[in-house]
Amino acid sequence: MKMQTTQKDHPLLYRQVYDHIVARIQRGELAAHDKLPSIRMLAGELQVHRLTVFRAYQLLKEEGKAYVKEKSGYYVAPMHEITGLPTCEKSSAAARIYQNEMSDIQRVPSVYQFSQALIDPNLLPNLYLSQYVKEVFDRYPKMIGTYSDLQGDAELRDFLGDYMTGRLKVSISADELIITSGAQQAVDLLARLYIRPLDAVMVERPTYSAALDIFRAQGARFLPVDISPGGYDLDQVEEMMKRHKPRFFYMNPTFHNPTGYSVPAGQRKELVALAEKYQCLLVEDDTFRDIYFGERPSLPLFTYDTEGWVVYLSSFSKYVAPGLRICAVVGRSSVIQPLLTLKSLADNGSPLVNQKLFLHYFGSERMQNHLEKLRIALQIRRDLMIESLRGTGWLWTVPDGGLNLWVKLPDHLSVDMLWQRATAEAVSFVPGAVFDPKREMRSWIRFSYSFVNEEQIRTGMRLLTNLADSMHNG
Repeated sequence: MKMQTTQKDHPLLYRQVYDHIVARIQRGELAAHDKLPSIRMLAGELQVHRLTVFRAYQLLKEEGKAYVKEKSGYYVAPMHEITGLPTCEKSSAAARIYQNEMSDIQRVPSVYQFSQALIDPNLLPNLYLSQYVKEVFDRYPKMIGTYSDLQGDAELRDFLGDYMTGRLKVSISADELIITSGAQQAVDLLARLYIRPLDAVMVERPTYSAALDIFRAQGARFLPVDISPGGYDLDQVEEMMKRHKPRFFYMNPTFHNPTGYSVPAGQRKELVALAEKYQCLLVEDDTFRDIYFGERPSLPLFTYDTEGWVVYLSSFSKYVAPGLRICAVVGRSSVIQPLLTLKSLADNGSPLVNQKLFLHYFGSERMQNHLEKLRIALQIRRDLMIESLRGTGWLWTVPDGGLNLWVKLPDHLSVDMLWQRATAEAVSFVPGAVFDPKREMRSWIRFSYSFVNEEQIRTGMRLLTNLADSMHNG
């Protein structure tokens, strides 16, 4: 995220720099009498004009948070305590603009909905779930009249502790789990916990667009890491961790959204080693692990973590019961305890009814057997979508799992124009720039093959490719 001070800059950009320094003092990264980075160095690191840093340092000095040594620079002033970020009538936090580009796109009315990375409800055992509703209410007649435990229903956490122990191949206790209302709430809580204005956050390029919007709302500064079918450039990852000391690296290494790529097993071990070396938390969003079309995917990064530098998000919203919104956050106490405080402020615990329904539905033998049928149905739809695109000259890598196909259009086609024309014909998809922290991937499209049936894929993709042909020819 590049920011340079011009006449059109946000007038309170210097306050974000100010907040950034105060946050570092609060976290103990800068102690009393420590020298602050030079104006030139911090301007380069944050990619802002030196005058912006100078104004921030002057404000620190005026408020007694920094002092100047002649011909030496600025230093942290000794203070009894800094209890919070500064407030003013026009604070930088109040000036933030909240947005959710993906939500805006998905609200556009469509018959051929290739923008929803959700399962077609017709592929879920809905009758089976409805049978469970009465049974669960009979078993827990008072559950609708009480709150869940803040950390999550104890019975569900015991079950998921055993489940995660099997998945992660390391022992997981119920105390190392928090139940959140979907992975998106987990990402939001982590962002609130770790990010202050202008803090550096490593993200994949491209990545889950809602996460980018959440991090932007907290004032994050992005450090994009390219992801390819072969994973990451680990030299690039190490250089960023070493130089910028990011708050965390948000990643989706298994059947990545939007590309469908998976990071190789060898890199996963090395990433954890780098996280430990540079003390950078890895936020592993593992939403699509169970949607594989061949071999099971490589073990999660969390499996290799022995020092508490990985927090693991396992959402079941995409393919088990989207309406229940269940996600398990797995981590060590250093992450779990502060997250609990934020969870208490957000909603005081996810709905108990949802958790009890999920426990008995997901834990049943029939649901586990259904997952195999679901994988077959989704693979058929993936193959049908790919077949519909053959001969177009468009490019893609066939995903081994997940819900999405990441497609590159020829340079002569405008994705933005195609989107406008497609939505007029009730065909929806997500332009690639939405997933790009630099907003530059304007030749790419994410198509989701999971929410539409086979006939809709055939008809919708034919409409779309015909529109592209007419744009090219005319």
